[in-house]
Amino acid sequence: MNRNVNSLLAMALGLATVSTVVARPPTPAPTVTRLTPPSQLFSLGDPNLPVVARFLPGQRFDLQATVKAGGSAVITNAWFSVDGSPVVSTNPVTLLTPTASGFTAGSKIATLRAYSNITPGVHTLTVTAQQNDGSSVSATGNFEVVGITASGRKAKNIIVCLGDGMGIAHRTAARLVAKGSNLGKSNGKLNMDTMPFTGLVETASLNSIVTDSAPGMACYSSGNKAQNSQEGVFPDDTTDAFDNPRVEYAGEYLHRTQGASIGIVTTADVFDATPAACAIHTSNRGLGTGIIDQYIDEAVPNGLTVLLGGGRKWFLPANTNSVKQATSVRASSSDYTLPAELYTAWNVAPGVKGDINRDVIADFVSAGFTYAPDNTTLAAIPANTTKLLGIFSFSNMNVAKDKLDGPNRRNVNGPNGVPVVNDYLLPDQPMLDDMTGKALQVLSKNQNGFFLMVEGASIDKQAHLMDSDRWILEAIEFDKAVGRALDFAKTNIDTLVIVTADHECGGINIIGASTKTKSQRDALLASNSTATQVVTNLIGNNNTVQLFTNNVGTALRDKVVGTYDSAGFPVYPKSVTDGYPVTMDVDQKIIIGYAGGADRFENFTTAPTPLQDSQQPLVSVAPLNTYPASAAFRGTANGYFISGAVPPDQAVHTASDIPVSAYGRGAAAYTGVMDNTDVFFKAMQAVLGGATRP
Repeated sequence: MNRNVNSLLAMALGLATVSTVVARPPTPAPTVTRLTPPSQLFSLGDPNLPVVARFLPGQRFDLQATVKAGGSAVITNAWFSVDGSPVVSTNPVTLLTPTASGFTAGSKIATLRAYSNITPGVHTLTVTAQQNDGSSVSATGNFEVVGITASGRKAKNIIVCLGDGMGIAHRTAARLVAKGSNLGKSNGKLNMDTMPFTGLVETASLNSIVTDSAPGMACYSSGNKAQNSQEGVFPDDTTDAFDNPRVEYAGEYLHRTQGASIGIVTTADVFDATPAACAIHTSNRGLGTGIIDQYIDEAVPNGLTVLLGGGRKWFLPANTNSVKQATSVRASSSDYTLPAELYTAWNVAPGVKGDINRDVIADFVSAGFTYAPDNTTLAAIPANTTKLLGIFSFSNMNVAKDKLDGPNRRNVNGPNGVPVVNDYLLPDQPMLDDMTGKALQVLSKNQNGFFLMVEGASIDKQAHLMDSDRWILEAIEFDKAVGRALDFAKTNIDTLVIVTADHECGGINIIGASTKTKSQRDALLASNSTATQVVTNLIGNNNTVQLFTNNVGTALRDKVVGTYDSAGFPVYPKSVTDGYPVTMDVDQKIIIGYAGGADRFENFTTAPTPLQDSQQPLVSVAPLNTYPASAAFRGTANGYFISGAVPPDQAVHTASDIPVSAYGRGAAAYTGVMDNTDVFFKAMQAVLGGATRP
């Protein structure tokens, strides 16, 4: 019988009425799902594992915790403690609502901005949060403040030369081509080979054994791991790419504490991951409008003095009324503005989302920068220049081979009847060593020193595209820039020069060399008619490759690729004008293999054009749209098909260790095997505590 019937029966019998009480379940307790800085103590609960987050004494970083409310409760309060003592700060703890999925309505992100600690050692970080039913939760992690030891004269300048994607084999290939080898001895050394100390660097990012370039550079400039695609920040639980918890960069720290300058030089678009990871704070390396605006709004007040590279498409107003109007890609969707609690605590500009008609070049000029739009202007900048902006292309700069073939140098026509750089409309682009020389000319005027990053960006970009000739020439161009840095350090003895990479790209190695002359290879290629059918299969069957059923491609490979004794010693004659190889299509051409490569065709011939660069704003119109779209379309007329190890059409970064070499004050620390973040702390020890110069 139900409860109502029972009550009536009880009343009829004169008995007391008994009601059944259903107890409500208690509100679930809150939980901490993320604690920043990241630590293995919080994530894995193991105090014996290495400390992940490390900082300089006084280096600023944000504290943050995501607290998931229980049930329908609301998180009402949170505070942080370090080593058992509440953190006392002029910046308040703010409670924001997570915008990532999977959180209850009452969940909050507790944030305390711009914290710093000057006491060396490992510190315990605790967050405590309460919800409106009175229940609370605490979670614990840790971080380390790395001590600085007084040990000799201090370095004043740091120059980080970063060959993006440059592994050991990239360096070896550049040496073989640039210097040659006979009877088992190299005929000369690269500039980076002459540096007295060399070690190996482990390259993992915060969330993967295989890093991309954003955390790959950020570890050198901040001393901390970042997630792939993120730079200058730790991950959080919001969808806003510019509000993540920050960590202070080396350049920012040195400018704030010592008045040092910051210089960034790259052959990439300056919004790209590596240059941005020296000055920009974002969780999305692709948001170009906001990244470029943050350079002028935030990085310039924080010490940025030199910015050289490509990327004019982000600097031009969206409403530019000229033939180059189509090259502006400024858009609200890639712009930014900062929350008040962030820009107030870090004392930076708030940003303006949607100012797409901004003329960023004019803003730099108004801030006192001399602007160089081309190589001719760069070469002629006044000797008294103290701030320098150079934006030489619409997106990534042209690669060394195509710049060398340009109208102001070798004037070699491409398939469109003009030098390849003419197809990009801005052909007067400088070489990386000239950019480096001008950067040093400007930065050296600051008696308080500088932090300079010089990137050979397209070692990586051309290795992704498996264009061996172009990335080898990129590595040689990069080495010439290293030479400029070393020349400076030899006359400015309180300078530390570091040459390294952010990761390896392509799984590259040198297999051997051609056993056929150039003319013999051409004859073999003329007889190979299999590739066209294979590329049809590749594209026409949902990227399912049908391998050769005959041996034409294999025969081409077997007749050309010489291994072991057959490799011999390739010779690349040099131009007396510029010192680069006269041609990459020599008789005894070195053969490159790609363990991390994708499907491609090989014909042992220098491609007349690079592949299409999707970042170029004019890539969809002639003549750039006539370039091969990917490696699957290059060499299809006569090359042989090589099945790749990865999908879909580009080689990938690998987890291999990469070399680091060093010269100057503090260089002796760069030996052995080290974590990528160690590169930062070794350099900052030299600047803050000093080092004996070998």
